[in-house]
Amino acid sequence: MTHEVNYFEIGSPEPEAARAFYGALFDWTVEEPSMPARYSMVNGGGGGLWDTSEIGGASYAIFYVLVDDVQGAIDRAQELGATVVVPFVDNGGIEFAHFADPQGNRFGIWRPKDSS
Repeated sequence: MTHEVNYFEIGSPEPEAARAFYGALFDWTVEEPSMPARYSMVNGGGGGLWDTSEIGGASYAIFYVLVDDVQGAIDRAQELGATVVVPFVDNGGIEFAHFADPQGNRFGIWRPKDSS
């Protein structure tokens, strides 16, 4: 089902501190980071923790909405006043982008790519 919130991500230049905080607060299991992306899955894939120390050091927490057409959603979000924070990314397995809505709240959109 598209247009549902089904993933979250935390970006931190201090991933060990974020791992310790969220692990202790919510009893989350945060996997060791994948390389070279420096990305850790949370609770088996319900969310992720991204080490941003080598890509600008941003700190953020966002939700992701599943869409059928990432580029179409980018275009529509911009028409409605959103600012692109992370432009269209195709990492082979998924496509995604990050935005700031007109009030400055960060959110993401994503779509898994067909495995066929």
